[in-house]
Amino acid sequence: MIHDMGDEPGSQSHVLSVVVCAAAPASSAGTLVREAVSRGWAVQVITTPSALPFLDVESLEALSGGPVRSQYSKPGDPRSRLPEAIIVAPATFNTINQWALGIADNYALGILAEQTGLEIPIVAIPFVSQALASRPPFQRSIRALRAEGVSVLLGPGAIEPHPVHTEAEHAGDFPWLLALDEVTGMTGFGLGDIELTSRA
Repeated sequence: MIHDMGDEPGSQSHVLSVVVCAAAPASSAGTLVREAVSRGWAVQVITTPSALPFLDVESLEALSGGPVRSQYSKPGDPRSRLPEAIIVAPATFNTINQWALGIADNYALGILAEQTGLEIPIVAIPFVSQALASRPPFQRSIRALRAEGVSVLLGPGAIEPHPVHTEAEHAGDFPWLLALDEVTGMTGFGLGDIELTSRA
């Protein structure tokens, strides 16, 4: 089993898993974690191994109050809690395709493989170039994930693919808070005084 509901204090709170992949916006993942905590979520941060160099791990652990996990726990070590919802952001071309195919060759993908099957509400915001987004394998993967109930925020009203080699220019516009609003719409938790983003 990958998850556990009672290994850590506060396991009865509303838990949000944030899965971060190796793309330019990852360096500002603290924006999402900070806002999620302010809305009442207990956040656990999970990252793909290649995303670690993008992150200020110490800062994220201070914001979330827990470890940033990128590897499976050793027997007897605390495990990630079973979340009420998951946000995958930024979601890369590679992660989207492997996730849709059921490939679980790292901890983050293992979590997504298992917890998609548990029908936990999941929101994903891809960060891909126009060239990658045009590829049939990516388009098939998006359709497959949506068919399994994953809310993929890609297209009008969400995030659009960016021109090739302009990742740095568009990283600052990444819609972190849109993911939180979508999770609130799916779970009914985390609204507080925040008005939901209106999306057609």
